Amino acid sequence: MTVHASPAEIETDQLLGMLERMYLIRRFETEAERQYKQAKIGGYCHLSSGQEATCVGTMDAMTDDDLLVTGYRSHGFALARHVPATEVMAELFGRVDGCARGRGGSMHLLDPDLGYYGGWGIVGGQLPVATGLALALVRQERPAAVLCELGDGAVNMGAWHESLNLASLWDLPIVYLVVNNIYGMGTSVERASAEPELFRRAHAHRMVGERIDGDDIEEVHAATSELLQTARDRHRPAVLEALTYRYRGHSVADAGLSYRDRDEIKEHQERDPIKRVRSVLSERGVEDEQLDAADERAQEQVAEAVEFADASPEPPLDQLAYGMYAKGSDKQFARMRPGSPFGERELVFDAGLGD
Repeated sequence: MTVHASPAEIETDQLLGMLERMYLIRRFETEAERQYKQAKIGGYCHLSSGQEATCVGTMDAMTDDDLLVTGYRSHGFALARHVPATEVMAELFGRVDGCARGRGGSMHLLDPDLGYYGGWGIVGGQLPVATGLALALVRQERPAAVLCELGDGAVNMGAWHESLNLASLWDLPIVYLVVNNIYGMGTSVERASAEPELFRRAHAHRMVGERIDGDDIEEVHAATSELLQTARDRHRPAVLEALTYRYRGHSVADAGLSYRDRDEIKEHQERDPIKRVRSVLSERGVEDEQLDAADERAQEQVAEAVEFADASPEPPLDQLAYGMYAKGSDKQFARMRPGSPFGERELVFDAGLGD
């Protein structure tokens, strides 16, 4: 591992704000699981409780001009990037006021206005998109970088190797953030990867590869800041592997106990990233009342988010394809129209496909 910064490099006020967002993610995830079990949330729902330091530490290292692409375990990254909790929860509910207008659900959050170009549900599907965005930044001569998040289960995909090869060959400003929570679904990284020290794979492509403690928010913030700055200044890509742990199963439908035991989970919870930040702030003289107040504000935001999502209407049926395809692409659906040789009995595209 590489130590990049001393604790003093994050100012106390900034760290207190980061703690509040960690609380927001933890409380949001707990509430999302509860809402899922009440059938308010459909489809898949992947939680990231335990990984808050990686989410907040990396997002605070990004500038407003940098671009973000993630995999499907993306609630924490969206909240840490300041996508409103109300819009994230409404998206999980499939409501029209969601950040993807209710079309994406848990795995496809996005907010282009904040430089967030999506959570991607296909494993490794975000890699070519993020690499292409980095190429676009170079061609547009924009002084920014891309942060591409993926899990440890995605590093054996062909898209991973192809993306790293092109990023190094073309000198692209991108940092590939591998969130290594030890398990790709229910298979440990030791069983799935011939080289389980995932950061070493960067060296085969002649780029920097580093491994950090993903539960240490100061280390996460320092390492991400340095690698993103190098990407912006010198257009060199890098791989950053953050070692962390998820307390929940792969998804809400997975109890997470068939491939690990309770003692292992408890061991990691004893090194909880939120407790570690509280400890640092306490040592700096921040009173417990201030720390508890951050948690209370986070809980209020989550309660407001649920109320907002519940009140938001479902998308109109004839607008389900709105915003899903590029302008003019509706011509390809002509063959699907009722009455055509291979047409459907009914289509619900009458509102068009959007801009």
